[in-house]
Amino acid sequence: QVQLVESGGGLVQAGGSLRLSCAASGSIFSINGIGWYRQAPGKQREWVAGITSGGSTGYAASVKGRFTILTNNAKKSVYLQMNSLNPEDTGVYYCNYRNGWGQGTQVTVSS
Repeated sequence: QVQLVESGGGLVQAGGSLRLSCAASGSIFSINGIGWYRQAPGKQREWVAGITSGGSTGYAASVKGRFTILTNNAKKSVYLQMNSLNPEDTGVYYCNYRNGWGQGTQVTVSS
């Protein structure tokens, strides 16, 4: 089994930045395949960004150019650097690997 622990959420004003962390442990040998999702109140969970099995990064259109995935293979950690945040980015952000999910971290962007 894989354990995923997110951290770094918080309250930030529009235009601000946050960096989320996802620390993986257990039966995971590579951070390739880890993805970030978010769920806004009353909405379905949506994919935000991720690392493909080949090690490339991808981003949803709504965050491209503002969010960046950073990695630390030695620590099996994946970070989501979020810049130019807006209220539409508010939600619970989850880290995912295959069938595993973290507990989520709340991001609130005030206008």
